[in-house]
Amino acid sequence: MKVTFSKAALPTTGAIAIPCLSGRKASDPFAAVDEASGGALGKAAKAAGFDGKPGQLLDLAGLNGFEGRRVILIGVGDGEKFSALDAEAFGGRAMAAILRTREKALTFALLGVALGDLSAADLAARVALGARLRRYRFDKYRTTLEKDQIPQLAKVTVNTDAASAKDVYAELEKIADGVDLTRDLVSEPANVLYPESFAQRCRELESLGVRVKVLGEKEMEKLGMGSLLGVGQGSVRESKLVAMEWLGGAKGEKPVAFVGKGVTFDTGGISLKPGPGMEDMKWDMGGAGAVTGAIAALAGRKAKANVVGVIGLVENMPDGNAQRPGDVVKAMSGKTIEILNTDAEGRLVLADAIWWTQETYQPKAVIDLATLTGAILIALAYEFAGLFTADDDLAAKINAAGAATGDKVWRMPLTKAHYDMIKSDIADMKNIGGREGGSSTAAAFIGNFIKEGVPWAHLDIAGMAWAKKDEPTCPKGGSGYGVRLLDEFVRANYEG
Repeated sequence: MKVTFSKAALPTTGAIAIPCLSGRKASDPFAAVDEASGGALGKAAKAAGFDGKPGQLLDLAGLNGFEGRRVILIGVGDGEKFSALDAEAFGGRAMAAILRTREKALTFALLGVALGDLSAADLAARVALGARLRRYRFDKYRTTLEKDQIPQLAKVTVNTDAASAKDVYAELEKIADGVDLTRDLVSEPANVLYPESFAQRCRELESLGVRVKVLGEKEMEKLGMGSLLGVGQGSVRESKLVAMEWLGGAKGEKPVAFVGKGVTFDTGGISLKPGPGMEDMKWDMGGAGAVTGAIAALAGRKAKANVVGVIGLVENMPDGNAQRPGDVVKAMSGKTIEILNTDAEGRLVLADAIWWTQETYQPKAVIDLATLTGAILIALAYEFAGLFTADDDLAAKINAAGAATGDKVWRMPLTKAHYDMIKSDIADMKNIGGREGGSSTAAAFIGNFIKEGVPWAHLDIAGMAWAKKDEPTCPKGGSGYGVRLLDEFVRANYEG
């Protein structure tokens, strides 16, 4: 989809999206189209009960004087507190409406429009970003789509007199590329995306200037990664550890590290999951997907920071060689773990991946992302990722990044009591506590592998990696959650 910015007159074909203030208070584009239509636009809006409430949408075709065009009105409220996220939602709502039609071109009429504290350039770029994010589709395996099921939209024009809008959008577009990469990874079936093929997808980031290292099972065995390797030992697919280095900051400066859980398919192992819904477990690598997309975004926009993304890639399958409940494994750190449930596998992967990351890079901070627990869904539904950390400063920075990007987080408790709940009778720790506080005890397990003095936060994204329904800037399916959060976290705290 081609996106351009222009202050040219409104087109004579295609669709036109126009912001409308509360009470149908006319914006400049609304007034211009209303006048050109002989008042037909205002009359149609009134007749339809459209009054400009936030998110309200009215799709009009065949309007007097605009017979060859479609006019889409979208409410923006009073416009006073209109934010960058509101602008993205505006663009996404228009795009969603157009994808249901045969239109090939969409123009956002923003010339002369002022909303909130956004500059004209930011408004235009954010609207374009919202449209781009909502345009995503994962159709690569659909071979029987009828022509009227395939969107025809090929061109988006943003009508603005802000000359710098193109430059602002150019950087946002690279972030959208990262989001779409994560969506692709999360959407792929497990027979296509498994540890080895995932690692190969990571190698493709080398074209952006990313250094990629891949460790196989023999290398991990030498390093003593019994925790990670135990998870994948029941699969015919070889486990991998991938490190993606983006070194855009000062030479020799320690990086910030993102670590992702990459269970490319999770049957639960010997502690087998119920059959219904197991197909969803192809996206149990959502944390690794988010880290990969974030590195792509940072490299794409040439972020002036040193960042490393590390992902542990395994497939959790039951067979005669699979890990059993009651087994004891030894992690790279030297700590021993009693396995009480083989379906509590993501934390085992992260234990070794995080320890290796600290040993290898001595990072300034570590943030791990994982579709870790069903318990977080009970607490936060599909609205927030759970944020676990003992570091108030780090929590504030992550929360601010989430608020700025719409990748929402909610801080959850993590105390000594949760660490005590996973003490084992026969090993240093066990991989599950009881039913109570399941997300917090999972975070505590990971916390056992954080070195003293290293700022660390854990994000449980089990409810966020997959969108259960269409949202303004995200169609149903892989959400790309975490990419924008991590990008903004780096931008706000590690770039000069």
